[in-house]
Amino acid sequence: MRPSLPLIVLALAAAPPPLAAQRPAAEHVALGDSVEPLLHPTEALVHYQDAIAVDSTGYEQLWKAARTITDVAKQIEGDADSLKRRRDSLYAVGRAWAEAAVRANPDGADGHYALALVVGRLSRTKGGKERVRFAKVIFDEATRAIALDSTHDGAHHVLGAWHAEVKRLSGIQRFFAKALFGGGFLGKANWEAAVAHLERAVALRPAYVYHRLELAEVYVDRGRYSSAREVLASIETLPPSDVMDPEYRQDAAALLDEIRDKKDKT
Repeated sequence: MRPSLPLIVLALAAAPPPLAAQRPAAEHVALGDSVEPLLHPTEALVHYQDAIAVDSTGYEQLWKAARTITDVAKQIEGDADSLKRRRDSLYAVGRAWAEAAVRANPDGADGHYALALVVGRLSRTKGGKERVRFAKVIFDEATRAIALDSTHDGAHHVLGAWHAEVKRLSGIQRFFAKALFGGGFLGKANWEAAVAHLERAVALRPAYVYHRLELAEVYVDRGRYSSAREVLASIETLPPSDVMDPEYRQDAAALLDEIRDKKDKT
């Protein structure tokens, strides 16, 4: 388990600084962008929160804050109740920001992507029944983001991962999803779409480690071991692009070792 992160104060309801000390919201957003938010999300989040304190309805700061707090929360690993509560509280704030971004700009692909992302990350911390509750939101929002911007690599990744996660549910989980939660829409999930969307994400952003790792995992699910080995081997040479890259690289190396001698099934 990685060390716990410094406590992030989320009391945005507090009074903003005196007007003379305020920067325009756009300047706070630019400061957040300048620290490479995917690599330094904790630092970037402070600036995006400052922007929200100045203007709580601004689309740019809302969707970027939602994405960034998701990247902060995903680093909190472990099953201790205190860690779960802290992680889920961050995801809850991120969801609220993403929903506000969608209200501020319903035609903005990034807002829909941020909402799909944060709900998707939250769902991965839950059991099968709770995952089903989130599944329709993830699917609808990622699909909407792609409809608005077909080149959105993040949305393609989220949608590809959605198809894979649903297909990985056990038959019993899918049965109860349909019977108890009206989860019949889960029948839309298929492995072909999982592969297609993750391959599209890699094509759009080939240097992003996580795109390649999740694509390789789906190749393994499908018994396409040679394709998975090719993707996993390429990860070692990629530049840093995400705060979790050290862990993703370890996962890639472990998976590559696990499938090194396996023969393709398809």
